[in-house]
Amino acid sequence: MTDQEPQQPALPSFNIEKIYIKDLSVEVPNAPAIFLERDAPQIDMQLNTQSAPVDTANGIYQTILTLTINAKVNDKAAFLVELQQAGIFRIQNLPQEAMEPALSIGCPNILFPYAREAVSDAVLKAGFPPLMLQPVNFEVLYMQQQQAQQASGQPN
Repeated sequence: MTDQEPQQPALPSFNIEKIYIKDLSVEVPNAPAIFLERDAPQIDMQLNTQSAPVDTANGIYQTILTLTINAKVNDKAAFLVELQQAGIFRIQNLPQEAMEPALSIGCPNILFPYAREAVSDAVLKAGFPPLMLQPVNFEVLYMQQQQAQQASGQPN
């Protein structure tokens, strides 16, 4: 008979190590004339996420949320903001099948409010009213991506 208890499996852990702006650029190509326009700008937002291991032995991953925002007034470029909001995350003892959703849904959900604030500040400092981006459902985007990959026959 032994005194040792059976080894309990390690519990999954998810920690934010660092959140930072990796790259930010703002362009106002038609200044100062664009500031005389009175119509509201038409906003087009492109969004992309990518994740990569940094130190797999310690469960360290980087996720980058890239936002590209084009604003036009009467077919003239008002401003262009390109932002890479990044985060370093420590994810340990997570089942392999849960890792991709954690990196594709969980991490971007954490990064988006920071990206939203950075974009709003950049647009304001460029001379325009603050831009409040609508929330993004990263779970739906992930599911759509998975369905598109299955339809095209690509592996996940």
